[in-house]
Amino acid sequence: MTNAPPQEEAAHAARILVAEDDDAMRAMLVRTLKRAGYTVVEVEDGFELGDYVAMMQGHGGTLAPPDLIVSDVRMPGRTGLEALGRLRAQGIACPVLLLSAFADEETHAEALRLGARRLLDKPVDLDVFKAAVRDAVARP
Repeated sequence: MTNAPPQEEAAHAARILVAEDDDAMRAMLVRTLKRAGYTVVEVEDGFELGDYVAMMQGHGGTLAPPDLIVSDVRMPGRTGLEALGRLRAQGIACPVLLLSAFADEETHAEALRLGARRLLDKPVDLDVFKAAVRDAVARP
């Protein structure tokens, strides 16, 4: 039996919301996060992400914000950037990692301006993704 340091245990207890409209990509991200020990909530598109954000505390809802949101930028309904802007407008400061297959310099700049921790380009390298998640969870 190995005993993980308390800081590592706290990171693995983190609850992560994954918003991704591509079923295969979402399944890969969720599987990767669960294997790393995280608790994962998944939504299928920007509509569900918008509903989840609307139910968060700070907007009068009852859901506590997750420890991290991982979201695709381009999705039906609300984009990851729109959801991030809405979170910040509500005063919700949970970290956000964005993913995009179509991000240009302007999209990267907008993501950072809105307070995203990072915008990772797809196809995402899973080692880079896991490191970005660890960093975001360790520095709320």
